[in-house]
Amino acid sequence: MGSITNGDDEALIHSLFSESSIIDGAENRDAKELASRFWVESKNLWHIVGPAIFSRVVNYSTNVISQAFGGHLGVAELAAISIAINVILGFSFGLLLGMASALETLCGQAFGAKRYDMLGIYMQRAWIVLFLCCILLLPIYIFAAPILKLLGQSDEVAELSELVALWLLSLLFGFGFLFPVQRFLQSQLKTFVIAWASLAALIVNLLSTWLVIYVWDLGVVGIIVALDISWWVSVLALYGYAMFGGCPETWTGFSFQAFSSLWEFIKLSVSSGVMLCLENLKNATLAVDALSICMSINGWKLMIPLSFFAGTGI
Repeated sequence: MGSITNGDDEALIHSLFSESSIIDGAENRDAKELASRFWVESKNLWHIVGPAIFSRVVNYSTNVISQAFGGHLGVAELAAISIAINVILGFSFGLLLGMASALETLCGQAFGAKRYDMLGIYMQRAWIVLFLCCILLLPIYIFAAPILKLLGQSDEVAELSELVALWLLSLLFGFGFLFPVQRFLQSQLKTFVIAWASLAALIVNLLSTWLVIYVWDLGVVGIIVALDISWWVSVLALYGYAMFGGCPETWTGFSFQAFSSLWEFIKLSVSSGVMLCLENLKNATLAVDALSICMSINGWKLMIPLSFFAGTGI
């Protein structure tokens, strides 16, 4: 009986070791499979996020460059440019960017479902909605001086800020066209096109701002015109790429179908826009120097998580 028991024990121990080996092997395979999947997903994500971070940081840097050059003109000029860009334009930027973010979901789903024609329809629909939103935002720019005086700014700074804001209207409508076409291209993984267009805009901004300040002496208005031009370089470059051969499957021309289901798109986009733009309303009456520095740094930082949100959405 003792020998039989010992044999049974040995068999049981051997069986347990065998099962343990099988379990360990399965766990190792699962771990390797998980690591492989993580690596593949990370590469796919960074393929989108890397150029997106670069383009967003570069685009935002054009605003910071304009403020830096404005500081060479005087304290009032720096204050006006900082308020107009960080508060007035910043509010519009957040609202329109948030509204355009609805395209990340819609275009990503349409591209994944191979309904390529719908990407162009969604982009046109976003253009319509964001253009209407830009019109609704006009009073903030037109009546910037009384609004800022109400918030406690001096008459000189408030009136100069209104002048800057009026010259920023071109940029406001540029956002309405730029953000949808960026999401249109991102959903097709054409993020490097966006990065190159942003780099071109930055170079144009540096050269044109230097010219208007140190060569042509055009002052505050010259700085803002240079900023407008640089952003429209991105708009026209991406628009030209998308419309003239860069996206043959997803862009089939303008369509009246873009005017359908506008209300559904408005509800989806406005909810996204409101959540983002409210962040720009905080501390709107801070001292100008603190506002300029803190909001510029915060804006740079914000470009990175926004890029990740875009990548995960796609």
